[in-house]
Amino acid sequence: MRKQKRIGLGRPGAAERVKVWTSPIHGRGLFAAKRIRPGAYVASFEGAFTRKNGMHVLWILDEDNNEVGIEGCNALRFLNHSSDPNTEFIGNELHALRNIQLGAELTIHYGDDWEHIE
Repeated sequence: MRKQKRIGLGRPGAAERVKVWTSPIHGRGLFAAKRIRPGAYVASFEGAFTRKNGMHVLWILDEDNNEVGIEGCNALRFLNHSSDPNTEFIGNELHALRNIQLGAELTIHYGDDWEHIE
């Protein structure tokens, strides 16, 4: 039997910062398992590179300024949209925009196509 590759959340300690729970926004969401300070690294979006768009694909710019998709395989794929997000991606790394209390849902802004959605 082959051992399955475990997909983590990036740097050590990231798994202790977030948990997936039922979301009042939509389905499942990502929540703070402990207080997260403004500017703090939260976790990394991990998965296979893709050229196809999909429900759990994060589009970033690589070092050559080319758009690259990452099909999410870890808990960060459950981030929900907010017009007033409390986190943002810098590359594939998620960072807190402001103080996030224990139990608060972590949200991102999905982009221009989502401007009219709360």
